[in-house]
Amino acid sequence: MAVGITEVKIVKPRTDKREYRRIVLPNSLEVLLISDPDTDKAAASMNVCVGSFSNPEGLDGLAHFLEHMLFYASEKYPLEDSYSKYIAEHGGSTNAFTSSERTNYHFDINTDCFEEALDRFAQFFIKPLMSPDATMREIKAVDSENQKNLLSDVWRMNQLQKHLCTEAHPYHKFSTGNWDTLEVRPKARGIDIRCELIKFYEERYSANLMQLVVYGKESLDKIQSLVENKFQEIPNTNRSCFSFPGQPCTPEHLQILVKAVPIMQGHKLRIIWPITPSIHYYKEGPCRYLGHLIGHKGEGSLFLILKKLGWAISLSAGEGDFTREFSFFKVVIDLTDAGHEHMGEIVGLLFKYIILLQQSGVKKWVFDELYPPKDWLVASSLPLNFNPGTIQMVLDELTMNNVRIFWESKKFEGHTDMLEPWYGTAYAVMKLTDSMIQKWIDTAPNDCLHLPAPNLFIPTDLSLKDVQGKAKYPVLLRKSAYSRLWYKPDTMFFTPKAYIRIDFNCPYASHSPEAQILTYIFTQLLMDYLNEYAYDAQVAGLHYAIYLKDTGFQVIVLGYNHKMRILLETVVQKIAEFKVKPDRFAVVKESVTKEYENFKFQQPYQQALYYCSTILEDHSWPWSEKLEALPHLEADDLAKFSPVMLSRAFLECYIAGNFDQNEAESVIKHIEDTLFKCPQPISKQLSPSEHLATRTIKLESSLSYFYPIEGLNQSDKNSALVHYIQVHQDDSVLNVKLQLFSLIAKQAAFHQLRSVEQLGYITVLMQRNDFGIRGLQFIIQSTEKDPQEVDLRVEAFLKVFESKLHVMTNDEFKSNVNALIDMKLERHKNLREESSFYWKEIVYGTLKFDRKESEVAALEQLTQQELIDFFNEYIKVGAPRKKILSVQVYGGLHSDGYKLAKSERIQPQSVRIDDIFSFRRSRPLYGSFKGGLGHMKLQMFQPGCTVTVREPPLMQHCS
Repeated sequence: MAVGITEVKIVKPRTDKREYRRIVLPNSLEVLLISDPDTDKAAASMNVCVGSFSNPEGLDGLAHFLEHMLFYASEKYPLEDSYSKYIAEHGGSTNAFTSSERTNYHFDINTDCFEEALDRFAQFFIKPLMSPDATMREIKAVDSENQKNLLSDVWRMNQLQKHLCTEAHPYHKFSTGNWDTLEVRPKARGIDIRCELIKFYEERYSANLMQLVVYGKESLDKIQSLVENKFQEIPNTNRSCFSFPGQPCTPEHLQILVKAVPIMQGHKLRIIWPITPSIHYYKEGPCRYLGHLIGHKGEGSLFLILKKLGWAISLSAGEGDFTREFSFFKVVIDLTDAGHEHMGEIVGLLFKYIILLQQSGVKKWVFDELYPPKDWLVASSLPLNFNPGTIQMVLDELTMNNVRIFWESKKFEGHTDMLEPWYGTAYAVMKLTDSMIQKWIDTAPNDCLHLPAPNLFIPTDLSLKDVQGKAKYPVLLRKSAYSRLWYKPDTMFFTPKAYIRIDFNCPYASHSPEAQILTYIFTQLLMDYLNEYAYDAQVAGLHYAIYLKDTGFQVIVLGYNHKMRILLETVVQKIAEFKVKPDRFAVVKESVTKEYENFKFQQPYQQALYYCSTILEDHSWPWSEKLEALPHLEADDLAKFSPVMLSRAFLECYIAGNFDQNEAESVIKHIEDTLFKCPQPISKQLSPSEHLATRTIKLESSLSYFYPIEGLNQSDKNSALVHYIQVHQDDSVLNVKLQLFSLIAKQAAFHQLRSVEQLGYITVLMQRNDFGIRGLQFIIQSTEKDPQEVDLRVEAFLKVFESKLHVMTNDEFKSNVNALIDMKLERHKNLREESSFYWKEIVYGTLKFDRKESEVAALEQLTQQELIDFFNEYIKVGAPRKKILSVQVYGGLHSDGYKLAKSERIQPQSVRIDDIFSFRRSRPLYGSFKGGLGHMKLQMFQPGCTVTVREPPLMQHCS
């Protein structure tokens, strides 16, 4: 039977040079082929139209469990985890997910290894192996994944929404699975879960229910030949897609108000309507149109009125949880404490806005702003057909008798009467009536709701700048007493976009916990003030953000360059004219307070990473001290602090993309004029002693430091370990040795510690870079063992792995080296990624813009013995220069282990850290690369010229 090639016109941006082809294999597998001769990565993705809705009765989570199992082994490649190992060792990544109606498997890899990777991938769907031992171990992994989610409000509230639907509908069920659903209950019923797993695979996974996308650098004909060869053996049993017609919500599940108790502080409203799935009308985009208007932040919007009333912190609107048969339109509002007391009026205001949309009719000009004309250079503008009837159809479904309201607040504790069975969320349900909702509408404020004005930020000039002598690397274009400007014209992407990043280095911004929290509130208030103005820019593809940083704050603007300068200058003007509005200060302070209070509900591994950073970073304040400071801060404190904070500043600037050098210089000169050179300057230049740099604690060789601490939320059963090995200060040769070891070891660590020993779902080996100080870290979250026991398993892994380095063949070593070289030579995918790479060099002070090339050169000279020597010196258990920091967060299951860790006799060569700040004061610091800026020889940019930078010498270690 011949392969079918269907000639379909594939819509793509005019800048897209790739070639596409759709084919159907004889086994009915539908395939999209993509040829990109310029790519340095190949990839494949398989969609299987079998998801959690297909779970057999009484076997919740089986589809998700099968997704896990297919990664293990196949008849052709029987070595366990060999697929993931092959992908990882050849510069790639792999993952999968299970949704309601489908399961997706995907990977990417260096192009020269694509054929074998594709063959290994295909075996998932031809003859997978599911051994009894692996089956039992992976049930534990699924259970660990579920344990991770039990105290997550996102998972809890999502399951509650599913729970409050008809029990006969698969949407009602529990999709993740756990030890109970996959082991305890089946065993009690005499069911062999492995037999059910294999049966499910054989009955459901059929080629006619699969769609494959393959992306490579070869020609379409070559890729097609590969696909035909690798995937034609997938069995086709001519199965039908699982379908469950109708909505999951019957009348008893509509027009309800659900009060639910969350884990985290804060109040949230989720107003939800079942609607017709817009996937059937994707070219008309009805939900994007309605989500844009209901979620608008500008003048006349629902959110702006709620914000002015002091009732809401954020608002979003759009489609969610959609399938082919049903969907939901959701409006999510984060409430202030005051807003929580006005829930009814807020819902009433929302319905008033929906009534306004009904009365105003569907507007073509709004649609045109969201979906610009065909000659626009945007890939996201797929919907093209303006169909008022389709938009009106969905709008007509947003009615008061069709609504489901979920209201979350800690204030409902003790006032609920039901528990959701899978996550234990406490809730109560109240039936609403039309008259109740109408009363909310009638009593809602009569503020002037209206449609947004036309968007003035939509770019009309999409021309590309003709930049002569395009530089390969960023150049130091301008330097003054107030700022330094790095400039990188676009030499790769050729889009009418730009990227601007400005660090405001302000020494008074972080000299105390109070100062840092005030600076944070300052950044949040700035964005609050800019919200309605900048929202149109965001809709038009021009984004900005203001972030707190260790030495001040940061402004980022990216997107279409045509009106970028207007937005940036407005942001800077807001900084220069900053005034504290007491009402908005109160709202932002309340939001920030809840954010800090909710830190204790972070995952234990996130807490462990925080403690690790706090121990290693010399100038950082603990979250607890900032939280203690918050209640005492008032608007007057910020009003006094902000001018002081801004009074001394130095701006580190980076401009890249579709700007010429004169424009770039002009942008920074205008900012200097606004802040430093106006008649009454806001800021003055820094003196030499005021320039700040973040420095890293230097651990002592041959010592093992450990920091045991109880998890902040003892209701969380999970414990966590960060086992950090500090290695060296930035150096090309040492960098590549560390990177190569990490590449070789990370999948082996995952296989042993996660797949075999089942310590926990979250098991990662990765590199760490603290401002140029390089190291390795194992991150493991576990309910199986306490952190001290997990730490011993990490050491045991390193002992076993040592022999693997020695028995590695020369061909295997060279293959790993070449894979790492390919990864380094991989081109940046977009302007943002490129800019982030170069910005790290600037902010760390390393300035190695040619880092990729210099490290490739070091790799090409590296020998296997040198890698072994590196391991023996820095990483091996008992290595002479090894420096370990073990951060151990003890969860609710391991409280006895914590008591033991705090009281037991400390072993030789071990140091227990009892107080982070006493420890930091006792240790020397690595020198900052920022100390070498004085050694920089500046060349002003000229066409064809680049900046010359001499690497700064390592600073002397000082305490």
